[in-house]
Amino acid sequence: MRRLEGRVAVVTGAGSGIGRATARALRDAGCELALVDVMPERLAEVRDALAAPGRRVSLHVADVADRARMETLPAEVLAEHGAVHVLVNNAGVTVGRSFEDHDWDDLDWILGIDLWGVIHGCKVFLPHLLRADEAHIVNVSSMAGFVAFPLQSSYSAAKAAVYGFSDALRIELSGGPVGVTSVHPGTIRTRVLADARRSDERLARLVDGMERFGRPPEAVARRIVRAIRHDRTRVRVGADAYLMDWLHRLAPNLPGRLLGLAWRRLQD
Repeated sequence: MRRLEGRVAVVTGAGSGIGRATARALRDAGCELALVDVMPERLAEVRDALAAPGRRVSLHVADVADRARMETLPAEVLAEHGAVHVLVNNAGVTVGRSFEDHDWDDLDWILGIDLWGVIHGCKVFLPHLLRADEAHIVNVSSMAGFVAFPLQSSYSAAKAAVYGFSDALRIELSGGPVGVTSVHPGTIRTRVLADARRSDERLARLVDGMERFGRPPEAVARRIVRAIRHDRTRVRVGADAYLMDWLHRLAPNLPGRLLGLAWRRLQD
């Protein structure tokens, strides 16, 4: 997109972490904001933190997994702002359990938010984005989209699907006004693991070991804004994301072997 000043950006999962940081970065770039989250108290905190003269910020309480609710969201945003130019599908959760210990509710919950939430956002906002002179969709995946992790089978499945979906959507929309970027953060200091459902203590130990390499969510937000400005296809954030991606390309079996070794050591 040639300019962001005066554009309208919708950000899901805006109440914390990458979503909150991205909302701030887009506001600083000149965007009006439509902030979406399932937790109204977090949205209120973000609105207060982002209040600035000349920057309209609207709040929309919605579960991105709820198709009926998402179908009503564009009308609310248009009523507040009159247009939509940027969509950041960021809302995400995880389940910190082995697949054997997942129940059906776990799978419905994580796939509903991490995969269907992205699809819902794209489906309901795309007709409005296509009416703009230029627009952009950002779908937040993960380095788990190309390298799977133990205790994260459902999360890895969802993020890999987001990666593939984004590639297909980008091809379909090529030559038109809407660009598409998939974002693959490595270890980022957010609430997603703290908010994980039924987290296994082994995941906590794994996370503790990775936290020293974690980057702040603002690092992801800066890359998202740059990707929108320059119509990037794919963005990796963090040395671990780059490392895992290149290892997977050069030696597809190696990341799995290394993670398998770490997994076995966690169980000792």
